[in-house]
Amino acid sequence: MPRPQIMGVINVTPDSFSDGGQFDTHAAAIAHGLALAEDGADWLDIGGESTRPGAEPVDAEEELLRVVPVVAELARRGLRVSIDTMKPAVARAAIEAGATMINDVSGFRDPAMVQLAQSLRTRIRVCVMHMPGEPRTMQSLTEYPDGVEATVTRYLLAQANALGLPPQDVYLDPGIGFGKTVAQNRELLRAVGRLRSHGYPVLIGASRKSFIGKVLGSEAAPRAVETREAGTLAVHLFAQEMGADMIRTHDVRAAVDAAQIWEWLRA
Repeated sequence: MPRPQIMGVINVTPDSFSDGGQFDTHAAAIAHGLALAEDGADWLDIGGESTRPGAEPVDAEEELLRVVPVVAELARRGLRVSIDTMKPAVARAAIEAGATMINDVSGFRDPAMVQLAQSLRTRIRVCVMHMPGEPRTMQSLTEYPDGVEATVTRYLLAQANALGLPPQDVYLDPGIGFGKTVAQNRELLRAVGRLRSHGYPVLIGASRKSFIGKVLGSEAAPRAVETREAGTLAVHLFAQEMGADMIRTHDVRAAVDAAQIWEWLRA
């Protein structure tokens, strides 16, 4: 099994949970993207709206101002760029600026986003993620009467099938940390192989998320974000062993190195 592709995170936001404010200028975000590419990122995922639990929405105009110049410059340099957005207008502008993937954490609920993806089917890839509700409400929506794996799988397959794109261009993301408890995150990570068996590649993004801090600390006193790198790497290596096709991470160099050693050991 080959190593997964590595997607580096670029948050052009003042309020993202892990690195909010570090790359909220165009120059800083572009420099960070170039550094991630140098570290071995296969994709750069650029977002202009925080999706941390409780995050307030950003209007489309502001999001466009944040992300389009960054997308355009990184794409101009020949890098593969993904736009992390729930808004069709932002996705369209980013594609016009050179992005070649739409990463929609709302799972293509908006019919206009579906129509956009279908109109661009020969030019883009997409990532369909599961998230109950929205960032402000998702952590209060962790009840899954049919079980979290069954519910998430059913939703992702329905959305992916409705898009009608070639299966190899549609990544499924179970939404680790988005409206999931610690136990539910573990269940979904253990189910990566079963999700992948439906014929779509799987993307996992668990980088620095709160469930890692809770496992390393406690529910009441999670480990701080800046101390979760090793835990993140362990989660992503487990996902890789389960068959994940792409890993989305803040710490690209560590992910690339670990994936390379994993591949060497299994050769």
